[in-house]
Amino acid sequence: MLRSFSLLMLSSLTLAATFTSAQAPAPAARPKVSSTLAVRKPGDWKLLDSGIEHRKMTLERSDPSYSFDLNLVRFGRQRVLPRIISSGQFQLKSADAKTLAQRSGAVATINANYFDEKGKPLAFLKTANQEINRSVSKHALYTGVFGVQDSMPFIVHRDEFQLTDAQEAIQSGPLLLKQGAAVPSIPGAGRYSRRAVIGMDKQQRLIVGVTDTVLGGLSFAELQELFSRSEWQLETTELLNLDGGGSAQLYIKTRSHEEFISGTSEVPVVIGFFKTGN
Repeated sequence: MLRSFSLLMLSSLTLAATFTSAQAPAPAARPKVSSTLAVRKPGDWKLLDSGIEHRKMTLERSDPSYSFDLNLVRFGRQRVLPRIISSGQFQLKSADAKTLAQRSGAVATINANYFDEKGKPLAFLKTANQEINRSVSKHALYTGVFGVQDSMPFIVHRDEFQLTDAQEAIQSGPLLLKQGAAVPSIPGAGRYSRRAVIGMDKQQRLIVGVTDTVLGGLSFAELQELFSRSEWQLETTELLNLDGGGSAQLYIKTRSHEEFISGTSEVPVVIGFFKTGN
């Protein structure tokens, strides 16, 4: 009798466990950016000030296993004006993004172009005050130009850039998105690295982003995916890669928020963002 009761209880528990297991929902799969990269937390755009929004996406790599953040800032077209800021304007050979923001009065700064070990630009560079390098490089990497003309920012392919088009500009690259489409045949498209980018969306808002990981990071192909697909809520029509690696850095300070994604090296040039007062 006792043995029969025990068997009955065991059968009931087994049936209950099976039923519970069958009813329990499977954990939702994380959205994939690539075969080894998923979005762990998409983050939300948060208004910091008029025309300035901040967002933090957490990404997760499966092979090798690590996670990192993509820090993003979006600027309204009528509220913020970008400028090219050289450390030489402040009698400095180079500096970090925070120092150059504080010296210039910018609300935010991100590192800009490529440079050599002496701090000299490796492609076209012009500030509002000085044409530092007049040569438009034909190097396979430097395929894009970010500039400002008549207070209007633009991002174009270097082959479409005219020297008279910009009051200030930097040449960098590669250009990743053009008119919403991924630029094909980019050298090293699958290589992971710490990245810094600047883009423009359909509403003509500028978006900048920097990854905070020292090892690993994003590939050019993954950046193209993240910034072009509607599900990630970035949808830039143009996207330009800036100098990455140890140079990649971003600083922002508003009345309610201050954040510094520091690099491992100082830089001679940044793109600064200034409130217009409108």
